[in-house]
Order: sequence, then C-alpha cells, then structure tokens
Amino acid sequence: MNNPANSQASASRWSRFGSACRGAFHAYAGWLVSISWGRFFVLSLLLIIAMGILHDIPPLSWTYSEIVTSDASRSVRKMLPPPKHKTSVMKKGAGEGMDISIDERGVHISTRASAPAPPALPASAPAPAQVAASAPEVTIKLPPGADSETVRQAVAEARQEMLSALEEIRQEAQDAAEEAAREMLPRVRTHKYGEPLMPLTMWFILISIIIKVTYKGKVQAEAKAAQATEVAESESLKRQVVEARMAAMQAQVEPHFLFNTLASIEHLIETDPPRASKMQKNLIALLRASMPTMRETNARGTGELGRELAMIRPYLEILKVRMEERLQTEVRVADGLLSAEFPPMMLQSLVENAIKHGLEPKAEGGQLTVSAEVKHGKLEVTVTDTGLGFGKSATAGTGIGLSNIRERLALLYGNKACLSVNEPAGGGTAATITVPYVAHANPEC
Repeated sequence: MNNPANSQASASRWSRFGSACRGAFHAYAGWLVSISWGRFFVLSLLLIIAMGILHDIPPLSWTYSEIVTSDASRSVRKMLPPPKHKTSVMKKGAGEGMDISIDERGVHISTRASAPAPPALPASAPAPAQVAASAPEVTIKLPPGADSETVRQAVAEARQEMLSALEEIRQEAQDAAEEAAREMLPRVRTHKYGEPLMPLTMWFILISIIIKVTYKGKVQAEAKAAQATEVAESESLKRQVVEARMAAMQAQVEPHFLFNTLASIEHLIETDPPRASKMQKNLIALLRASMPTMRETNARGTGELGRELAMIRPYLEILKVRMEERLQTEVRVADGLLSAEFPPMMLQSLVENAIKHGLEPKAEGGQLTVSAEVKHGKLEVTVTDTGLGFGKSATAGTGIGLSNIRERLALLYGNKACLSVNEPAGGGTAATITVPYVAHANPEC
C-alpha cells in the first residue's frame, strides 16, 4: 500500500514545480511584452548567431555514425529490369536461344534450350560477368542454294537488329544488377550532437513571437481592469473626502445658525411673543427636515428635491423673522418635480450664500427666489437674489463652498452636471445647479 504521507509529499513537490513553471512563464512573457519588436528581433538574431557558434564547439561538434540498410524485398525489386518494347523476344527466359531458318516456304524462327539456367539470384547482387554469360544466342541457317545477295543482306540486317536488341536487354539487366548491388550495401551517415540545436532555436523564436502577440492583449486587459479599479477607488475616496468636508462645514454652520436662532427666540419672547412662537415653530420644522436628510440619501449620495425644499422653507421663514421686511422670498417649484432626484445640502448652501453675501449686506435687502424646471431632459434648480452681486460684498467668501459643490457634482454625475453663476439683467446673482432629471416613484401612490 502507498504511504499517504509520501503521496502528499509527492503532490506537494509537483505543485511547487508547477507553480515555479507558471511563474517562470509569466515572468518571461511579461519581459517579452515589455521590450519593443526591434529589440526582440535583434536579440533573436544574436541568439541564432550564438547557436551557430555553439554548433561547432565541443561537445556539440562531436559526431556519431548511423548505419542505414535497405529493405531486402525492395532491393530485389530494383534488381529486376523494367519491361521494354522488345522484351517479348526474351519472354521465355534468359537461358533460351532462337533458330532462324529460310527455305523455299519462307523464314522459320524457333526457340531452343541452351545451357541450363543459372540458379536464382542470391541475396547479394549478381556480378556483371554472370549477367553476360546468361545472354541468349542467335543462329541463322540458310537453305541450300540460297546465294542471292538480297537474301543474304536481309538476313544480315535481321541478325544485326536481333543482336542489337539482345545487347540492349543485356546492358539493362547488367545496370539493374549493379544498382541493386549498390542499394544492398550498408550506408554510413554521420551526425553531429548539435544538429537539433538550430531547429530548436527557430522553434523557440517562433513560440516567443506567438507569446508576445497573445500575452500582450492579456496584459493590456489586466492593466485596463487594474486602472479602472484604481480610478473607481480613487473616485470613491474623493467622494468620501468631499462628503466629510461638507459634513464638517454643515456641522460648523448649523450650530452657529442654531445658536443665533435660539438667541433671537429668547429676545423675541420678551419683546414680541407671537414672532418668537413663529420662529420656534419654523426652527422645529427645520430640524425635523434636516436631521434625517443625510441618513435617507441613497447609495449614489442623492436625495429628492422635495426634501431639500422642506428644509429651505422653514430656514427662509426664520431669516424673514430676523430680517423682517428686508427679506422677501418665493419658491416656484411644481409639485411634479418634488420627487426628482437632487443632491442633498447643495440647495441650502446656495440659499445661505445668497442671503449672507448678497441680501443681508444690502441696506434695503431684496428678493430671493428658488425655482426649478426641466430642460432637455435635465433638472435646473436656480437660486436668484437681488442683492449686491457676486463677489461685490464686503463679506464675500473665498469660493470654497461653490468649489465643493462643483466637485461633488463631478463625482456624482461626471460631465452630466454643472453649477453656473451669472448676473441677471436687473442685478444680483443667479446660481443654477443642473443635474440629469430622474423622477423617483412616490411611495404613497
């Protein structure tokens, strides 16, 4: 039985070996991708030259011999001469002769047995002398009184043609025998130990080209995925930083506004109790609307426009109590837009800036209007004031609040949202936030 411990050790060794091979492959493929094609071809040429030099250096230049023998049946077939147009004369064997006789009835050709046929060819090739000895003989007999010169000349020509045909057949048989003898002799081939080196080098270069082409696409895909992940993480981190910054700013603003409002309520309780009661109710409404705002935003960091207006209205009422007749407000937003998606705390920041830097420093105060409409599939929410104008107040800020709004819009919507600030024809400032229009379903319906 196999020891489980030995099996586990063997499996562990193979696992380490496989990991090492994979690591080496990825390292080599990564190096191939990192170099240019020009450098790759230069290195390939240098490798071919180096292999050519090593091919002639011991021990790769040492040789070994290989003895090659032919197949016996193939050699015997090569010994037999191919048939030709005059071989029919020899169809009855190389050991037979022919008698040609002429009489008053015509010319007679008959075969006759000559010397016994030689034994069958041995395994080795027959000598040329043996082939010549087995050649047929031709005998021409003339009838008595056949002394005509024409007959003699015809017989001579026929005899010469027969001898030429027989000589040709004998020469072919002799050549075939010699060729068969050469084929049956063992041949010696000499090889070098370094002969496979150059083919392996060419295969290595070809495989490297394939790896460089295919692995590059994989590396590029992995790089793009890593870059996308890095960008997503960076955007998430930026969003968290901006949210934390906005929360910190809100934490700084809200206590200041809350303390001022409470102080105003305390003063009005002694001088004007009805106004104090009105301000207290608006403060309660503002706190009730603002407290769950950050908790109820969705995963994208957006809320609803109706929730933002629920905070703006009591906030404006509190400021109207403080500024009295110097502040007039108007909210022009259709009910159908209250469920539209809108980022939290941005509208309140624009309203605070309009009052603090535009209307409050102005002696006679002015009008503040909040409006919303849909244009070309985008929601535009505008805060307009008739104050001193953008950047003209002595209390003008550093613009950090507007920069934070733009940064948050870029993180939430990219280039699909923006913040624009301009001066209307009648003076003052108009700040507009433009975001994609997305209507949320009303849960009460």
